[in-house]
Amino acid sequence: MESFLNAAVIWIIVGFVLFLLEFLLPGLILFFFAVGAWIVAILCLFFDLTINEQLIIFLISSIATILLLRKWFSKILWKRKHSTELLEDEFLGKTAKAVTAILPGENGKVDFKGTTWQAASEDTIEKGENVIIIGNESILLLVKSTKHL
Repeated sequence: MESFLNAAVIWIIVGFVLFLLEFLLPGLILFFFAVGAWIVAILCLFFDLTINEQLIIFLISSIATILLLRKWFSKILWKRKHSTELLEDEFLGKTAKAVTAILPGENGKVDFKGTTWQAASEDTIEKGENVIIIGNESILLLVKSTKHL
């Protein structure tokens, strides 16, 4: 059992969990932390690394892959149109439901088409309230309370 729970196996499992969490939390960030974990796992197979060395390699490789590859990966994975076209087709004017309270100057979350999105509003929006999507900033949806229409 001890050989099964070596550092490489643990890092592979951590990477897999982070990879799965990427599907629950949009943003294409956790994927790169999963890659960082897998890089550490590979290095642990060949080198006897201390836990501090493993954590440093994990952080450096995760941040480096985010900075170097995130924009490129997002273009490939989503092959998105310009954000305004995306809004016109799928989001703009549609109704979503607030999952959390959204206050002016503070982001919250909304549920739209079965996915939770970060959202911002100039209105005070209560949890459970319906909102209208009026725009976006990257993956942040800009919403307005249906009470203020």
